[in-house]
Amino acid sequence: MSRKAAVVALTALAPISWGSTYVVTTEFLPPDRPLFTGLMRALPAGLLLLAVTRKLPRGAWWWKAAVLGGLNIGAFFPLLFLAAYRLPGGVAAVVASVGPLFVVGLAALLLGDRPTVRSLLTAVAAAFGVSLVVLKAGAALDLVGVAAGLLSALSMSAGVVLTKRWGRPEGIGALALTGWQLTAGGLMILPIALLIEGAPPALTGTNLGGYVYLALGNTAISYVLWFRGIERLGASSATLLGPLSPITAAVIGWAALGQALGPVQLLGMVIAFSATVTGQLSPRTPKRGPFSSAEIISEKLSMDLDGPRVRR
Repeated sequence: MSRKAAVVALTALAPISWGSTYVVTTEFLPPDRPLFTGLMRALPAGLLLLAVTRKLPRGAWWWKAAVLGGLNIGAFFPLLFLAAYRLPGGVAAVVASVGPLFVVGLAALLLGDRPTVRSLLTAVAAAFGVSLVVLKAGAALDLVGVAAGLLSALSMSAGVVLTKRWGRPEGIGALALTGWQLTAGGLMILPIALLIEGAPPALTGTNLGGYVYLALGNTAISYVLWFRGIERLGASSATLLGPLSPITAAVIGWAALGQALGPVQLLGMVIAFSATVTGQLSPRTPKRGPFSSAEIISEKLSMDLDGPRVRR
């Protein structure tokens, strides 16, 4: 296995892990606790990253980190888990897959960044392939769940655009910035979760195992692998591994929950996976200068949470 193939394989573990979020939420966690679940995923992982990096915001970055944490974590996680609770995992995944299109619109509106043909085609192809995988006949489309999924994608998209606009403080790496956002977002969720959902529920061993997996494997470890992949492959190439997340959700649903996969779903997997492979075989070399909309989409497709790339 070549060195690049090894890096690709390790990086792919991140979106594959994120694809398990839906089944873990619905099968291992207490029911109807989206705020508590978002809190348990964000705050422990954020505190862990703060302990590892030992860096805190300075000056204006206190409020900037709070805004980014609110958009990328404080609003995103509860809405994401609300969608996961109320929708089949695949449907929740396809609703979230429209996020790159939100990024294109917000970048054009707020930053005057014209999208490239490739970035638009990539976003549309990814969403189309995922939709073929998950939108089966008879799938339940709960309106509250769909609205939560769309709002979660919009919140994250706004966070990504602001992240691009503000950049990163001198000497601060992506892990530190991510730790700030996870911690800030988790602290925002905490009082709302207590107010709306009350005291934390009694947790079984299964529940605790699910939360430990979400905080460590699904968030902290996955983002370490993801940041390493972005650094070595480039954000555009790494993020084209993103369709592996909803594909994984569909495969887990088939293998563990007995959900059917027909010819249309398999075709969707081929389309989404082909886009992923094409992105690794013919990556675009990033140019110096302002971020392009393709790079912003790269940040969005990664789900979430990584800091902006530093120009050197």
